[in-house]
Amino acid sequence: MSFSLRRFGLMLALLGGCIGALTACFPLAVGGAVIGGMVATDRRTTGTVVEDEGIELRSASRIREALGDQGHVNVTSYNRQVLLTGEVASAQDRQLVEQIVAGVDNVRNIVNEIAVLGSSTLTQRSSDLLISGRVRAALLDANDLFSNAFKITTERGTVFMMGRVTAREAKRATEIISSTTGVQKLVRILETLSEEDLARMQAPHPGRATVKP
Repeated sequence: MSFSLRRFGLMLALLGGCIGALTACFPLAVGGAVIGGMVATDRRTTGTVVEDEGIELRSASRIREALGDQGHVNVTSYNRQVLLTGEVASAQDRQLVEQIVAGVDNVRNIVNEIAVLGSSTLTQRSSDLLISGRVRAALLDANDLFSNAFKITTERGTVFMMGRVTAREAKRATEIISSTTGVQKLVRILETLSEEDLARMQAPHPGRATVKP
């Protein structure tokens, strides 16, 4: 990838973080990949990307109906594995949110990282969005990684990294994220691929666009 293209991608990643900051004041935030051109280098099938988006939207809607504005919950789905982050008022609410998401179609696993705390402030959420933007930009600027193989969420300075990656990619991304300004902690929620698995995924395959290094 040329220098100019990397910088253009870097600008898009930062712009995405800034746009996200505009919605940070809502009590429920939905994580998600953009369906479109980004799918071309995603290691999920197009159908799975759509399922993940549906999981996030339906989960957020049902949580909002149950909790109203009495919580701040982020729902992030990758390959039908759902990460829950944010804050709720009680352990009962934390469990309720997990039960709600477990009842959503296509969910295969839940990682519940919701904290029983007062809701984070707008300043804290804006800071988290900026950290996520920095992390995505750093991954995008790395010549030896496919940035779209990762899905990044940040909560109270803790970065959650999801994706389908090889051991080498996981190690490299860990080094990059851990050295990114503002990151206090990194939690890896990864599906590990062998180099052979990755080579097969990069070959032409129905339902998934070809990924070129």
